[in-house]
Amino acid sequence: MFKADIFPSIRIRKTPFWDRVVEAGVKSCSVYNHMLMPVRFETYDIDYFHLKEHVQLWDVSCERQIEVTGQEATKLIELLSPRPIKNLRIGKCLYFPVVDQHGGMLNDPVLLKLSETRYWISIADSDYLLWVLALVAAYNLNVKVFEPDVSPLGVQGPKSDELMSRVFGSSIMDLKFFEFQAYEFAGKEHFVSRSGYSKQGGFEIYVEGFENGIPMWDTLMEAGEDLSVRAGGPNYPERVEGGLLSYGTDITLNNNPFESGLGKYCDVNSTPKCLGYEALKRVFENGWEREIRSLDVEGDKVPLCHVPWKVTADGEFAGNVTSITWSPGFKTNVAIGMIEKEFWNPNTEVLVHAPDYPRKAKVRDKFFI
Repeated sequence: MFKADIFPSIRIRKTPFWDRVVEAGVKSCSVYNHMLMPVRFETYDIDYFHLKEHVQLWDVSCERQIEVTGQEATKLIELLSPRPIKNLRIGKCLYFPVVDQHGGMLNDPVLLKLSETRYWISIADSDYLLWVLALVAAYNLNVKVFEPDVSPLGVQGPKSDELMSRVFGSSIMDLKFFEFQAYEFAGKEHFVSRSGYSKQGGFEIYVEGFENGIPMWDTLMEAGEDLSVRAGGPNYPERVEGGLLSYGTDITLNNNPFESGLGKYCDVNSTPKCLGYEALKRVFENGWEREIRSLDVEGDKVPLCHVPWKVTADGEFAGNVTSITWSPGFKTNVAIGMIEKEFWNPNTEVLVHAPDYPRKAKVRDKFFI
């Protein structure tokens, strides 16, 4: 496997937690929103089982925030996504697929409503801020749009409730999934949400102020010493078996929300406000030809290398595998694929053309977790 150092550059921005990540022995990173995102500290298997049994701190500063504030903030937010926000209350998060004028996926962020005139868009990997700024200029909206000095820190795993209650108080355990609230730490308030890029449960702390990163990290590490807390990151096998999509990998601008398995978030029957409304309405009425599916893939552990890999059925093109890896827990190769309509039914037998040899696989009716 190719290995090389990353040349120091201001184009790859340092995170508030980076010094502690290095001290923890990070072994693999991904470049994400012009930052390094730690993804492996031991082997993927060791990290995987630790995440499922204990608690980890994740430096996910790369989940950058786009702040939208001003009298026309809601109007701008409604232009971005087919998901209605009419009933979104302050203190609530929302999975928020955003599209262009043709209905293509630009990102799949989480939206946080901080007030009636203030929102955060917590983005996946893309320069989505530029699109939002362009719409502000094109529509001449009375809003301010910028990237605040906010860096999320994930606390993930089954012991995350205990760890967070020790630092922020027992009331944090009352926080419901995809809700957030301000909590005090060292004389400053930070928003905390019950969310995260794993299926193991946990929280994300929106650490405000670069200088607060290390104190927050150290406090959590000290408080969780007897809970076996350690550094971690989004775990590839756990992500794939749980069906957590990766923008730029599983879904791209070439896919609409219906193909991406996100059709339930698209309102195409009410007054159009989203920029891609008309295009998505046509997709909804005419149908779509491919959709995200989970696959169970036979054979030895698949090699870790670039996807997509072609999928066929009886010699016909059936789609592409977009993410695939060995699951240490389920003892099989687990995959996410964009599968053509005639082959996406559960238990359809297909062939995944891996680089070493083709492997038999079955389309599943749901993800492993």
